[in-house]
Amino acid sequence: MKIGILGATGAVGRQMLECIEEQNLAVDELRLFSSPRSAGRVLSFHGEGITVQVVDEHSFEGLDYVLGAVSNALTKEYLPLIQKANAVLIDNSSAFRLQDDVPLVVPEINGDDALHHHGIISNPNCST
Repeated sequence: MKIGILGATGAVGRQMLECIEEQNLAVDELRLFSSPRSAGRVLSFHGEGITVQVVDEHSFEGLDYVLGAVSNALTKEYLPLIQKANAVLIDNSSAFRLQDDVPLVVPEINGDDALHHHGIISNPNCST
């Protein structure tokens, strides 16, 4: 599985990275993205350093999933690039939560709904 994390240096992005590592998911490739201010930082994943990048037009090519831990505005800005790359966005922002064609998934409750997505899966956070 090839995964990207948007907002990897923020609190939510770092937690996503930690969860992926703790769950020992079969990750073949991991790309980490952040703002220009945090780009270049090196984050650890299974003992290896991964350099954080800024998003460009080719950032999502070849990825299966992109985990979003950025603002609504940035999520909407990057969505066309994610869709162009045929990756699935799993989004933590509220940008798409109320759209009828976007499943709002809590894995322990309605995890099967994630199977019926159209390229975007939304998840609730503490304010939902």
